[in-house]
Amino acid sequence: MKSYSALITAGLLASLMAGFFPSGPAEAQSRTVPDIIEIDRIVAVVNDDVIVHSEMQARLRSVIEQLNKSGVPVPPRDVLEKQVLDQLILDRLQLQIAASTGVRVDDETLNRQIADIARQNNLSLREFRDILERDGFNFVTFREDMRNELIKSRVQQREVQDRVQVTERDIDNYLATQAKQGGNSPEYRVSHILIAVPDGASPEQLAEARAKTENIVARLNAGKNFGQIAAAESDGRQALEGGDLGWRKSQDLPTLFEQVVPRLKKGEVSDIIRSSSGFHLIKLEDIRGGERHVIKQTHAQHILIKPTEVVSSQAARSRLSVLRSRIVGGADFNVLARANSEDPGSAVKGGDLGWLSPGDTIPQFEKAMNALAEGEISEPFETQFGWHVVQVLGRRDRDSTTEVQRSNAAEALRRRKVEEELQNWFRQIRDEAFIEYRLDE
Repeated sequence: MKSYSALITAGLLASLMAGFFPSGPAEAQSRTVPDIIEIDRIVAVVNDDVIVHSEMQARLRSVIEQLNKSGVPVPPRDVLEKQVLDQLILDRLQLQIAASTGVRVDDETLNRQIADIARQNNLSLREFRDILERDGFNFVTFREDMRNELIKSRVQQREVQDRVQVTERDIDNYLATQAKQGGNSPEYRVSHILIAVPDGASPEQLAEARAKTENIVARLNAGKNFGQIAAAESDGRQALEGGDLGWRKSQDLPTLFEQVVPRLKKGEVSDIIRSSSGFHLIKLEDIRGGERHVIKQTHAQHILIKPTEVVSSQAARSRLSVLRSRIVGGADFNVLARANSEDPGSAVKGGDLGWLSPGDTIPQFEKAMNALAEGEISEPFETQFGWHVVQVLGRRDRDSTTEVQRSNAAEALRRRKVEEELQNWFRQIRDEAFIEYRLDE
């Protein structure tokens, strides 16, 4: 049976569109790290709201569990608490924006989302709930955490993602740059540390951030773990994942890193990189090569007979069986398709569906078609559209690398733009808010 963390990875992350999940559900109650004693006191003021100690400790438990599962050394408690508190502040700011602008998630939407997570893990809703509670997580709390994640996702969608546009010209330029760099370029596994500075930072603030970054460089040179330092001190969005940005092609990286990463050796850390956000360090964890995309296409033709209120399903099947027998006996498939098929798109072409790629048709049709040899005619089979007979006219391998590259380029460009705009937006809402830390009180 899958654990809570596995369920979140397989379900929540896959279900929410492009949302940022810094540490999983924020307030889930866990039995791990039993030495933490929850005492409700204010640890931060965020505009007219507060964050209390018990909230921070609940999130802290979740983060420690994630770090342990990913093999990232857990930073000292005090620095990890500061990281977690900063994330809670950012979460609270987004929820405040949602409340002030009317962004909500109703119970029906929430229930559907949770049911989808359970279904993706081959569980009933009851089984899913039982697993959560068996692992020590309160289901009611989980629901509200889930609601908040959906709300934040919607706010980010509206404030940032919906405003990001990727044009065909962007894609052309991206692919032209890629071609200059070798076409089928390798992918890089990259980790990142950001020491952020506010907009309009004073010379003293810049000097302090620069000194902090240089101190990190010295510690890395002395053999300290990059992921542990990232989790403890980075202001980047992936800090609590050890700064891991995942596998990226150079063009998929933030623009600032695009020219730097390919020049690094595996395991090497970059020089300090300055941007408007602050000071960056990047580490090249690994490299892997690219590949071409070849798909198997099928040229097929079919005849469709639809059941109606007048024509029963059995009658439709029987009529199609007669047509198939005539084709097997030598009748022209195209002529019979034009005269009898009830698929308006292909009937005028003699039933010809053209060259089909995987996923072009519904699964039942594709399965029946794929089971045929070239020239073979299927027995009648039923789909949601009616009864079919299909004949395979030919098969071929087609190099779809160009289409895949354009699709991947569009997604990479959008992801890059969203990441950059999200980071700017996060900094903006923090700069515009009243935030008071009381962690040391």
